[in-house]
Amino acid sequence: MYDIKALYEATSVADAVSLLVAHPEAKIIAGGSDVLIQIREGRLAGCELVSIYKLDELRGVSLDADGTLRIGPLTSFSHITKDPLIRQIINVLGEAVDMVGGPQVRNIGTIGGNTCNGVTSADSASTLHAWDAVMEVTGPNGVRQLPIKEFYIWAGEVALQPGELLTAILIAKESYEGYVGHYIKYAMRNAMDIATTGCSVNVKLSADKKTIEDARIAYGVAGPVPMRAPSAEAAVKGLPVSQATVEAFGEAVLKDVNPRTSWRASKELRLQLAQELAKRALARSIQLAGGDI
Repeated sequence: MYDIKALYEATSVADAVSLLVAHPEAKIIAGGSDVLIQIREGRLAGCELVSIYKLDELRGVSLDADGTLRIGPLTSFSHITKDPLIRQIINVLGEAVDMVGGPQVRNIGTIGGNTCNGVTSADSASTLHAWDAVMEVTGPNGVRQLPIKEFYIWAGEVALQPGELLTAILIAKESYEGYVGHYIKYAMRNAMDIATTGCSVNVKLSADKKTIEDARIAYGVAGPVPMRAPSAEAAVKGLPVSQATVEAFGEAVLKDVNPRTSWRASKELRLQLAQELAKRALARSIQLAGGDI
């Protein structure tokens, strides 16, 4: 059924790095929901695999001493959705990954695999961009941290160097404290479908809930990689909570997004979606933060 040349089972992160260095053409396999499909389709026929599935130190969600939210890359979508810290601090991420595939995929698929694939349609990617996530990678030269916008290089390509693997997704306290967000996925079907466009927004309101102190927005499928819309963020910062502000937000995203036409949707439809989803996601985020439009 599967054409695999060799399978190496890592016993630790250090062992995984050693295996990747010794077998530079090998692919990492965790949940396998993407890799096994590619093997079965023949795109990775005869490949070598380094399995990190048994590395429990890469699973789970925790808080570092400085309040940084640490998400293990082997954490499944189902566990992220149900995790108490995710629900308390960044519930929108749990909502976003709960839209991936069906229950079977969400039970085995991992957030690390979802991001390391480098695809712009990944449901977790836009939300992680909107929350200023930092990607921690470990390799033969030690540990390094990359802002997620630097982690994504091009469609299907991320900044992992030879021998490296993702070991954590980090969200700093200053990036989540006081912020509330909402994610909207537009697809042709309500389940088991890839996003035509995904939009994630979060806001921080003033103490009286009358002013937008800060807003962040990120998209999937609005360009070759998941991306922020800085023009929209700047356009509403410091403005009063109002319908006019929401409209200005939607208009400003058109300065940044650059979707393409594909068999799923035309560029023109995606531009319309980007504008409308921005307005809806901002309005909902304001409501969740206690504001009234």
